[in-house]
Amino acid sequence: MLSAKSLFQEILDHDQSFRLFCSIAASGEAQGGWENARIAALVPASERALAPKITRHGADEDKHGRIFNALLRKRGLEPVEVPPETDYTMLLEKQGIGLAHEKLKADRPLTVRDIITYLAHSRVTEQRAAEQMMMLGKHFTDHPVLGRAVRMISQDEDNHLAYTHEELLRLAAAGHGREIQHVLRVSALAEIRVYRDVSLAVMAHMGRILGWSRPKAALLAFGIHAVYGYERLGGWRRMVSLRMPERRDALGGPATSTPEFA
Repeated sequence: MLSAKSLFQEILDHDQSFRLFCSIAASGEAQGGWENARIAALVPASERALAPKITRHGADEDKHGRIFNALLRKRGLEPVEVPPETDYTMLLEKQGIGLAHEKLKADRPLTVRDIITYLAHSRVTEQRAAEQMMMLGKHFTDHPVLGRAVRMISQDEDNHLAYTHEELLRLAAAGHGREIQHVLRVSALAEIRVYRDVSLAVMAHMGRILGWSRPKAALLAFGIHAVYGYERLGGWRRMVSLRMPERRDALGGPATSTPEFA
């Protein structure tokens, strides 16, 4: 029976599909680490109190990248070049979502509007990340290889999501509510398209590596399109709602280390 657990187990058990999976994940996390570090360095004076939290966010992303690379090393594998059609982070940037790299490479301070764009983009993408890690945790939290990594990353993603809710609500209370809702909606609608396209591309690569039959590949593609249809009809709204999290000041401390992985 085809299920999320059996599908991922198949990817996990094959060296080359596992190599591609970890390489894609590590690349995306490293990119997120760089982006957050640059945003922290360019935070406007009025939002300087946010800089340590953004730095912590970036440090967590860097840690996740190291974890995925460490998982590869444990299998005696090296990272593979990430196919551009599977690069979620860069494809979102091409859609105009988040802060452009040209802006982050400059030395000019960001604006409050830029910070809203960053937080809204993070709120949407962290929702996706938290859900994916929850799915992996459901099936692999006790896995001898992946279990500890999944639990650690999942906790961080929950912290990131809580942080974006809290900071966006703070900015909404300061009078930016209408702009925040607009940026959230645009980001969510773009994200669900990019996620669909990346999912199709990743499954196509996995199918070639694992030798999937045409019916199996078609069934998986149908499932991806079905998820997109649900999200386009209204599922995207879960990515734009804001509520004060139970976990307050989730990024208020230093990033946790990972000596067992790094």
